[in-house]
Amino acid sequence: MNNTKKLIISALLIAIGVVTAHLISIPVGVARAFPIQHTINILSAILLGPLYAVLNASIISILRNILGLGSLLAFPGSIIGALSAGMLYKVSKNKLAALGGEVFGTGIIGGILAFPVAKFMLGSGATAFAFVIPFLASSLVGAIIGYLIIKTNIFNRM
Repeated sequence: MNNTKKLIISALLIAIGVVTAHLISIPVGVARAFPIQHTINILSAILLGPLYAVLNASIISILRNILGLGSLLAFPGSIIGALSAGMLYKVSKNKLAALGGEVFGTGIIGGILAFPVAKFMLGSGATAFAFVIPFLASSLVGAIIGYLIIKTNIFNRM
């Protein structure tokens, strides 16, 4: 895929991530579960690669925060999940590996990394594992949706 196509798909995924942020966001304590971010991470990882996946997750998180549609907790989960999904897919070329990378990267690693963000930047007294379950649930739902979209080959028809 040439760079122009990658940029267009990336812009489309970023726009979807920002526009849907207020529509499909579930408050969980100080966090907001946003499964569409994880769908976008899977699509970005498989279609565009790890660099675009991380950039897309970062830009969506920045824009959501600027627009008041997200919190600082969007960063650890989405970026680590996108990186994990992208790297595992790049190495294995296995779509289920990307799904596993997204869920593990966001749910476990991102959930644990959210603790210092919540404690020191948001002043929350949450425990270290308070984010793991909601991050796992959100990333699993979003990753499955992304995987199913990839399996339909909709992007190959465009």
